[in-house]
Amino acid sequence: MSEPKPPTPTPGDTYKGWLFKWTNYIKGYQRRWFVLSNGLLSYYRTQAEMGHTCRGTINLATANIAVEDSCNFVISNGGAQTYHLKASSEVERQRWITALELAKAKAVHMQAESDDSGDDCPTTVPTSGQGGGCRNAEVQSTLRTLNSKVEDLSTCNDLIAKHGSALQRSLSELEGISLGADTGEKIRQVTERATLFRITSNAMINACRDFLALAQGHSKRWQKALQAERDQRVRLEETLEQLAKQHNHLERAFRGATVLPPSLSNPTIDNKGSGGSGKGDASDEDDENEFFDAMEDPAEFITVPADPKYHRRSGSNVSGISSELGMDDQSFDEQSLASNPESPQPLEVEPVRKRRTRVPDKPNYSLNLWSIMKNCIGKELSKIPMPVNFNEPISMLQRLSEDLEYYELLDKAAKCQNSLEQLCYVAAFTVSSYSTTVHRTGKPFNPLLGETFELDRLRESGYRSLCEQVSHHPPAAAHHAISEKGWTLRQEIALASKFRGKYLSIMPLGSIQCIFEKSNNHYSWKKVTTTVHNIIVGKLWIDQSGEIDVVNHRTGDRCHLKFAPYSYFSRDVARKVTGVVTDKDGKAHYVLSGTWDEKIEFSRVMQSSKGENGAEGKQRTVYQTLKAKEIWRKNPLPEGAETMYYFSSLALTLNEPEEGVAPTDSRRRPDQRLMEAGRWDEANAEKQRLEEKQRIARREREREANRASNPPEEGTHQDNYQALWFKKIDDPISGETLHVYSGGYWEAKDQGSWDMCPDIF
Repeated sequence: MSEPKPPTPTPGDTYKGWLFKWTNYIKGYQRRWFVLSNGLLSYYRTQAEMGHTCRGTINLATANIAVEDSCNFVISNGGAQTYHLKASSEVERQRWITALELAKAKAVHMQAESDDSGDDCPTTVPTSGQGGGCRNAEVQSTLRTLNSKVEDLSTCNDLIAKHGSALQRSLSELEGISLGADTGEKIRQVTERATLFRITSNAMINACRDFLALAQGHSKRWQKALQAERDQRVRLEETLEQLAKQHNHLERAFRGATVLPPSLSNPTIDNKGSGGSGKGDASDEDDENEFFDAMEDPAEFITVPADPKYHRRSGSNVSGISSELGMDDQSFDEQSLASNPESPQPLEVEPVRKRRTRVPDKPNYSLNLWSIMKNCIGKELSKIPMPVNFNEPISMLQRLSEDLEYYELLDKAAKCQNSLEQLCYVAAFTVSSYSTTVHRTGKPFNPLLGETFELDRLRESGYRSLCEQVSHHPPAAAHHAISEKGWTLRQEIALASKFRGKYLSIMPLGSIQCIFEKSNNHYSWKKVTTTVHNIIVGKLWIDQSGEIDVVNHRTGDRCHLKFAPYSYFSRDVARKVTGVVTDKDGKAHYVLSGTWDEKIEFSRVMQSSKGENGAEGKQRTVYQTLKAKEIWRKNPLPEGAETMYYFSSLALTLNEPEEGVAPTDSRRRPDQRLMEAGRWDEANAEKQRLEEKQRIARREREREANRASNPPEEGTHQDNYQALWFKKIDDPISGETLHVYSGGYWEAKDQGSWDMCPDIF
C-alpha cells in the first residue's frame, strides 16, 4: 500500500518523508527518513530514531540545491557535506524541492538578521552575570516585538491581496452587465469591497510606519552600543600593551640587577658577545620570551604557555629536574639539541663506500585483488599464500633494521647526563620508527626460518645491526644493534595480523629494549597497531594507533605516548602523537607533541594543575610549558620515491648486494632479488619453491623431535629448531622473556667461516 503523500509545505512548516540516500558503491541507495525543520535537513534510518539518533544534518542557509533528473537531486554545502537523494516519483521530488527552497529562503533571511544583530549590545557594559542576563532579556524582547510587527505586515499583505482580487472581480463584472434592476446591488458590492481594501491598506501603512519607527529607534541604540564596545576594546588593547611594556621593563631591570653564581651560569650564554655584555643578555632574553600557541586539546591534558617568571629563574629547581640541566631550558634546548660539541656529526663523515640511490621502478602489473582476498577473510596473514604483487622487495628483517634510520637520536641520548632528558630522545626515537610507513603499503617478505640480515654501518655511523628469524609459527624475529657511542638496542617482534574484509590489522607482539652503557639506564617499550585501510575498494592508506609506555627500569621514569587514530570528524591534525615524560613519582617534566610522519617537539613543564572536565567527564591536566623545541624531523624522501615503493634513502640500500655477508642473509634471497629486478612471474615461482622447501625442513625437524621424545606424545608436533645467533633468556631487569644476541656472528664474518649456517635458499 502506498504511503500518503504530504501536502506541499508552507514557510515555517516541518516537512517529513522517506527519501533514498546514496551511501556507497557497495550498498547504493538506502531508504532514510528525512525531516526538514527550522532551515535544517536531518535524516534518520527509521522514524523511531528521531528521538535519540540523528545520522546527519545539513544547514540549508549555506547549501546548494540541484536537480539531476526526474527523481534525483543533490544538496551540498560546499564540499563538507553532500547528500545525493532520490524521491519515489517526480511529483514527490518536486514537493521536496519546493519545501527545500522555501526553507532555504527563510533560513537565509534569518541568518542575515542574526548577522546584522550579532554585534549589537547596550551602551553600558554590565559588570555581573545579572547585568548580562538583563541585556539578553532586552534583546530578546525587542526581537519578539519586531517579529510580531513583521507578522502583522504579512497578515495585512495577505488581506490586501485577497480584497484586491475580490475588488478586481467586481469591477470586471460591472463592465459586462447592462443597466437594469441589479445595477444597484452590484454597485453596493463594489463600494463595500473598495472600503475593505482601503481599510486594509491603511492598516498596512500604519503597521509599516510602526515597524520602521521601532527599527530606526533600536538601530540608533545598537549603533551607539557597538561604538561603545569598539572604544572599550581599543582602550583595553592600549592598557594591555602598556602593561606588557612595563612587565618587560621590570624583568630587564631585575635580570640586570641579579648576579648569577658561576656554577649556574650557562657556558653557551657566557660565550656570546664580548664577556657576557648587556646586549648579549637582552638578545637571549628576547629569544626565551617567545611564547607558543597551545596545542589542540588532547583527551588527557592540555598545554598553555608558562608564566614568564619560569623562563629564567636562577638557583631554583622549578621543574623538579636536577641541576645537571643548568639554570634554564637552554642547557637542553641549545646544548643538547642544537650545538652540543660532542654530538655526532654524521653529515661530515665520508662513507666507506658509495651506496646506491635508486632501485628499479615498480612495474605496473594488473591484479584481480578480490579473487585472492575473498578466501582469506579471518585467516592469519602469515598463513595466506600471497603473490609478490603485494610485496615490496625487502624482508621483515630489513624492515626492522629501518628503525635505525634515526640512530642519531640514540647517539645524543647516550650523551645526556639526566635520565629525563635522555627519555625524551628515546621517546622521539620510538616515534621516528613509524615515519617510514606512511606511504609504504607494500608487505615485506616473510623471512624464512633461520634467515638473517646484517646492517654494518660501524665505520660510517658507528653501529652494527643483526636480525635473525628465530621462529616461524608464530613468526618472530630477533634484532640486536650495538653502537660505539654507548648504546645497545635489542628487540624481538612477533606479528599477529588479521584481514577484516575492509582493512588489515597488524598487531606487533614483543618488546624493544635500549640499554645505555654509561648511565646503565635500561628502557623498554612496545609497538602500536598498524592498520591498512581500503583493502578492497579505494586507495590504500596506513594508520598507526594505540599507546606506548617507554619505561626506564633503573629510575622509574616513564613516557606515555598516545598515537591518535585517524577520525574524519576530528579537528586535530592527522597522525597526531602526544606524550608526557614523568618521574617515578608521577610528576610531569616534559610534554611531547607532533606527528609520527613529520616531526616531534618537546616542551618543558613548569607547572601542572587540574583543569576543566573533558568531553567524557574526565578531568584534564593543564601543563604550563616553555616554548616548544623540535627534537626530531623526518628526512625527505629521495627524488622519484613514488616509483621506488616510497623507499627512504636507507631503505634503498638495504637490499644492495654486499660481499662477505652470511649465506642466509636476506640480500641473497632469490625471490626477493627477482622481484626487485621486475621479474615478478619468476619471483612468484621462486617464492613458492622456497616456502615448500621450508615446509619440508619443518616436517623433518618435527619427525626428529618426535623420535627424540621416548615415546612421542600422541598428536603432538615438536620443532626442535634452535636460533643460530640468538638465545632465549629471562631478562631480570624488565621481567620479559626474549631472544638476545649470543655472539659469534661478526667473528665468523671476519674469518669468512659460515659452515654452521643452514641451507635455506
